[in-house]
Amino acid sequence: MQSNSKPESYNVRGDFFRSLVFLALPISLQNLIAFTVNFADNVMVGRLGDLAISGVFIGNQIHFMVQLIANGIGSSLVILGTQYWGKKDTQSIRSLSSICLWTALVAGGFFTFATAFFPRFVAGILSNREDVIESATNYVRIVGISFVFFSLSQVLIASQRCVEKVRFGMYVTLATLGINIGLNYVLIFGKLGFPALGVTGAAIATLIARIIEFTIAVVYILCFDKRVALSLGDLRRLDRTLCGSLVRYGSPVVAGEIVWAANSFAYTFIIGRFSATVIASFNIAGMMNTLVYIWLAGLAGAVGIMTGKMVGSGAGLELIKPHAYRVQRFFICVGLASGLFVVLFRNALISMYNVSPEAVDIAGQLLYVHAVSIAGTAYQMSCLAGLVKAGGNISFVFRNDVIFVFLVVIPSAIIASALSAPPWVVFACLKCDQVLKCIVAVVVINRFRWVKNLTLARRLRGLK
Repeated sequence: MQSNSKPESYNVRGDFFRSLVFLALPISLQNLIAFTVNFADNVMVGRLGDLAISGVFIGNQIHFMVQLIANGIGSSLVILGTQYWGKKDTQSIRSLSSICLWTALVAGGFFTFATAFFPRFVAGILSNREDVIESATNYVRIVGISFVFFSLSQVLIASQRCVEKVRFGMYVTLATLGINIGLNYVLIFGKLGFPALGVTGAAIATLIARIIEFTIAVVYILCFDKRVALSLGDLRRLDRTLCGSLVRYGSPVVAGEIVWAANSFAYTFIIGRFSATVIASFNIAGMMNTLVYIWLAGLAGAVGIMTGKMVGSGAGLELIKPHAYRVQRFFICVGLASGLFVVLFRNALISMYNVSPEAVDIAGQLLYVHAVSIAGTAYQMSCLAGLVKAGGNISFVFRNDVIFVFLVVIPSAIIASALSAPPWVVFACLKCDQVLKCIVAVVVINRFRWVKNLTLARRLRGLK
């Protein structure tokens, strides 16, 4: 059975920029708000000094790994779901959402179990410095409980993105931000009669905010959403054909995110061998990196929704080619503007932290490297994720990530670290793929072999 509800209409060919903003702005704002939850922890804990920041840095890196996997599950849902939305088939979207929720429960539950019961062991994997491990342990133990709630929330938000209800995630994460900042103020610094808990208070605040975020998402989707109309009964009915589609097309997406989780682990492992001062500098640069990245990810996500809907609805190359050319031109400009933004606002970001003069100098050097890498990120991410992956050639993006992460990024960073290279050189090695991937993107995009309708196989089987 297919839904009679129609997708929100917009003319991709005639009004590209209006369509991009319509979809990208809420996604970017949602990403920004979600980032601000962790950013609030960093800035408020940052008033406590280098060691406190280092402890939260370890915890945030674990959260980042969870986020990558949750995003992989959600992205798999969006890639397939948007193509079914192009056919107005919401029943398939409900089935896909149910499968992804079960997957997120298992993945998020694993990280929650590991961090709740073995926090010191997990922190010890990411750093060999006893003072940093001690600072991170209490934070990781508490904040880790939130991972399962966060993973499920991301899938629920992704189910709404499939049908272009992109504002939903923005509203949910906005509520989360307000709760987290308020609780941070009370629990970190000991306001309104509460004791000053420092890093532990930041973890408690984040946990409570994530639980409320999940609750809001569940209540809305079960009681108010009419477009997808997901119900508890859908969780008991799993479509075998769609399970096969998710395994076939979703596995490379999730595997790609696991590759980036491995990259994040290697990043933290390499940086964790530096002093607390250098780790604090990387944390500051990482905040700027995330701040710009979430804006670009929102734009790339919007391109993905537009591309997936076009391909799923049966649009031919006469429509897809102009769309791809516009995307490339636009994101070259966005990349240059993003790099300039990093350079102009680097001092403003660093001044928000109470760190040593040495940490300030190192952070400034790292942000110059970041300004170059983020320009490449803008182009290659929009092309490889927004066009190639959403257009149906998912396995190529996965293979490309594997090659760059394991043959270029990690080996070069390890060698630089072993040779006692300056922190900015190690950081450049960790970010070099963002520029090198642009060469691959230019070639692959303009051959147009990535356009594949992923819903055709299911439709043909249904006719038998």
